[in-house]
Amino acid sequence: MEKDLLEALKKDGARLLEQALSDPDLPLANNQRLPGEEDFGLRSKGVLCVLGPLHLRRHYFYDAQRGEGRFPLDQALGLVDSYSPEVTRWMCRAAAMAGSYEAASQDLLTYAGLNIDGRQIQRMVEQIGPLMNDWHQAQPAVFDPTLGEVFCVTTDGTGAPMRKKALKGRKGKNGRARTREVKVGAVFTHRTAPPDKKPLRDHHSTSYLAEITSAQDFGGLLRAEALRRGLARAKIVVFLGDGAAWVWGIARINFPQAVCILDYYHAAEHLALLANALYGEETPESKKHFRKWRKGLLKDKVGEIIVQATTDLPKQGKGRKLAKKQIAYFKRNRARMQYQTFRAAGYFIGSGVVEAACKTVVGQRFKQSGMLWSVKGACHLLTVRCALLSRWFNDFWNHRNTQPGAVLSAAA
Repeated sequence: MEKDLLEALKKDGARLLEQALSDPDLPLANNQRLPGEEDFGLRSKGVLCVLGPLHLRRHYFYDAQRGEGRFPLDQALGLVDSYSPEVTRWMCRAAAMAGSYEAASQDLLTYAGLNIDGRQIQRMVEQIGPLMNDWHQAQPAVFDPTLGEVFCVTTDGTGAPMRKKALKGRKGKNGRARTREVKVGAVFTHRTAPPDKKPLRDHHSTSYLAEITSAQDFGGLLRAEALRRGLARAKIVVFLGDGAAWVWGIARINFPQAVCILDYYHAAEHLALLANALYGEETPESKKHFRKWRKGLLKDKVGEIIVQATTDLPKQGKGRKLAKKQIAYFKRNRARMQYQTFRAAGYFIGSGVVEAACKTVVGQRFKQSGMLWSVKGACHLLTVRCALLSRWFNDFWNHRNTQPGAVLSAAA
């Protein structure tokens, strides 16, 4: 009964809205010819709004000299193809949050009664994604004085399965590449924590960025996001990352004044590799040194670890080569491993926020069984997904819905 009643109300509402919008004297449409235009009369158009399908008849003006035509009512309503702004918003949200475009189609049918093919939803994301990205990049810096004094920037990468065309000329670890690296960044704030407590992120302070691009370009995008979030007025800037060279290249170029911290858990993994190389894989001696060194890392004793490992280097063999590689890693990142100092200052020493982002932003949506992406298709959807998870998705739509020449929701 409730389902039938809702359908009846929506149909009646759709007919009332259709009649109101088809009024040739509707002020909203502003059906005034511009200089050089010719009025070609009324043209029909089917539109899908949240109430269901509408059939509109609206004026069409054409300027032969410029070779351009326009429908004033379409512009005033903010239609995208044949969809109202609100339906367009729902399509983008469903595309970003569902497991696939087909699942998004089923969600819209189940929850809103809108029958929209998954391919149409995909095409909508390809249109709206670039607009969302351009709008977000144009936003001014925002500084929230209620947030903590520690401004954190962190980045990592994760692979997304791609189509053959997107992998042309690329090599993987074991032959032909099957994925492209999605670079993921996160920006958040927290207050300095007492030495006996762990720092806590400010509630809802995290914003995300994800792109398939070079480290150089991503570094600029990450810095721009940090500036929008108030980097210029931050008291303390901390940059967290793993040991990848491109990560610290971004930090050096774009955040030169930041306190750089190498993720403690990555450092511990390299300690295990070092101990195994020196004393034999999983031997009692290896385990003993690993436990000792892991505690030493938390007491700013990375220098002592380097000295002992260098002293215990095998004179020859594979173990010597592997151990020297790990020793070089610790020497290269020594300044970023002063964990006792960092903890005393109340900073995070782990990059779990961005590692979780790799799973949340990318993994949950882009690594479903059988999925293969184009670079553009993935990047457009990444923009929409980051907008949702960073809580500026609705800001974008509110901006579009309040532009000169109202939109469907305002007209209704």
